Amino acid sequence: MDIGRLQYAVKHIVSLVPVLLGISIITFFMIRLIPGDPAQILLGPRANPETVQRVTERMGLDQPLLNQYLIYMQNLFQGNMGDSIIIQQPVLTLIGERLDVTLFLVIYTTILSVLISVPIAMWSAVRKDSLLDNGFRAASITGLSMPSFWIGILLMLLLSIKVKLFPVSGYGNTFTEHLRHLFLPALTISFSLTPVLIRPLRTKIITILSAEFVEAARARGIKESQVMIKHVLRNAVLGTVTILGVNVGWLLGGSVIVETVFSVPGLGQLLISSILTRDYPVIQGLVLVFAALVIVVNLLTDILYTILDPRVKLE
Repeated sequence: MDIGRLQYAVKHIVSLVPVLLGISIITFFMIRLIPGDPAQILLGPRANPETVQRVTERMGLDQPLLNQYLIYMQNLFQGNMGDSIIIQQPVLTLIGERLDVTLFLVIYTTILSVLISVPIAMWSAVRKDSLLDNGFRAASITGLSMPSFWIGILLMLLLSIKVKLFPVSGYGNTFTEHLRHLFLPALTISFSLTPVLIRPLRTKIITILSAEFVEAARARGIKESQVMIKHVLRNAVLGTVTILGVNVGWLLGGSVIVETVFSVPGLGQLLISSILTRDYPVIQGLVLVFAALVIVVNLLTDILYTILDPRVKLE
């Protein structure tokens, strides 16, 4: 990494601190607006008020919100996100156990989406306004309008329960099992992500196909397949890198829903269960991790773009 990219990375990492601080403030106070007492949920509906009060005091939830936040921030700056109210384990431990699952799913989804989007965009661009092109465009609009949980349930019913090609839930123990268990969750998210990639990629390919350097390559007798791969696709995919980086937050949001539908033991499933049980420390920790991932991936996307296209300079 050259000096310019290093300075850019350091500057954005430093700016990460106030952003995460603001997110921590918003998250801390907003989740406490959710109806429900963590102590009551932990003990059950039949617990007597005295016991609930003792547990509330032990958790420190009886203190003023400002005091609770200051204690939380003091622990956070010491690298301690607190302990889960329900599971009774450190939040960092819970996140560490599940982080690789969510990252695997996000990367899997990204690769699958690119493998689907690039050929479709190329076919649509080459056969512009044909029946095939119009069909792909209609399918893209349909994919954007369909909720992920509904797509996930349909795929599960069809390919897991009826045809029995893929597992209904879980993550597996080996790399091959991970690929098999997470194929349907990744495909579910891809149904919504691929339309976002196809439309701008198709437009870019159509523009490049009429460029002078493409016509010159054809005039030199270069095979059409080589023209498409070396000249057209190589220039068109640069925008796709940016789109993927911008949509990483959407990818993580999609993983929250899909992990719950397919019972994937990742951060998304942990977030949903923590919200349902009002497990404040876990919710706060997960939101910070998600925010940090989005910022870091966007930073890496900017740097990668300058590597792929040296004409672009970081500011």
